[in-house]
Order: sequence, then C-alpha cells, then structure tokens
Amino acid sequence: MIKKLIRSEYIAYRTILQRVPSLAFAIFVLAVVMMNLLANKELFHNDWIALDCGFALSWLPFVLMDCFCMVFGGKNALRISIMAIAINLLTFCIFKLISLTPGMWGSYYDTGSDVVNRALNDTIGGSTWIVAGSAFSMAVSSAVNSIVNIAVAKMVKLSGFRHFAARSFISTAISQFVDNAVFALIVSVPLFGWTFRQVIFCSITAAGFELVLEVLFSRVAYRMSSYL
Repeated sequence: MIKKLIRSEYIAYRTILQRVPSLAFAIFVLAVVMMNLLANKELFHNDWIALDCGFALSWLPFVLMDCFCMVFGGKNALRISIMAIAINLLTFCIFKLISLTPGMWGSYYDTGSDVVNRALNDTIGGSTWIVAGSAFSMAVSSAVNSIVNIAVAKMVKLSGFRHFAARSFISTAISQFVDNAVFALIVSVPLFGWTFRQVIFCSITAAGFELVLEVLFSRVAYRMSSYL
C-alpha cells in the first residue's frame, strides 16, 4: 500500500515537473526562498500589528499557485508548492552550513566589527524554528488554497477572466489569512511574544495587503496561465 502510494506520487511529481514551464517554477521557488529571507527584517510594529518585509513577496507564490490550480489542478498545484518548500528547506540547510564556516562577510571589512559578521551569520543562517514554522504554515495554507480554489471553481458560473478572478481572490484571501495566522501562532507568539490581538490583526492586514497585490496583478496572472 505505502510502496504503491510512493510510486504513484513519484510518477505524479515527475509528470508535473515536466509539464510546468521552468521559468514559472523557478520564479515560484525563488519567491518562496526570498520571502523567508526577507522575513528576518521587521517592517512595522506597534501594539496592534507587526509586519515583516517578507510580505513584499509573500503574495507572489499564491498568485502562481492560483495559475497552477487553474491549469494543472489543485493536487498538482499542491505538489508544486511542496516541492518549493523542500527546496527552501534545502537552501536553508546550505545557508546554515555556510554561516558556520570560518571567514568574514564583506561588511566586516567596511566596519571592522565582528558584531556585524555575527549578525550576518545569524541572519543568513536563520533560526531553525522560524524556518520550520514557515514551511509548516505554507504547507497548510497551500493545501487550503488548492481546496478552496477548486471548490470555488466548481460553484461559480462564470467564464474567462471573471472565473479566474473569483476563484483566485477568494482562495487567496482565505489561504493568506491561514498562512499568516498559523505562522504567527507557532513562531511569533512563543519567540517574539506577540499577543493574540497582534496575531489576528497581522493576519487580516497582511492577507488584505496580499489580496490587493493579487488583484493588481490578476490580469497578468490570467494571461500567464494561458501560456502554462
């Protein structure tokens, strides 16, 4: 049973990776890796809300997931997302090993301060718990995005761009909220002391911001999906 499942998934992954255009897959993976790296820098923080710079790119993978859902189906979109998460974890392991090696970053020679070198090592190496939390939250939100996207596609009686927009906007709003909320609950609350109020407002605000960006780029995404 398990062997048969592994075999079928292997075939499914091999097939979908052959079908997905290399450029689209590369942009998807790069966005996932970069948003996790940028999440190390805080963008805004007060008693009600806290945002990091990862939000600058976190909308892009979800836009591409909506395109993948439309063209390849929900299960294959989730497989592509899982593959990107795995590559991101591999990238983190490489960064972690590099941060542990001797030697100095270029900024050290500009300042002469070892504090700068240690700070860069900590940033590039990252926190294992943060990366693991990010991977888990994205896996959960990717599954939610695929399920909601396909469910909406079956319910709406629209065609063309309106059909794509309806399933994309609804699935993105829900899945982005789930992604932000799960990450905040398992990472930001225990590590950074976020309150439940900050978790909720951050999740809503970030999901709203990411939805706005998806709306702005929806026409481009729709046209891109026709070339996949």
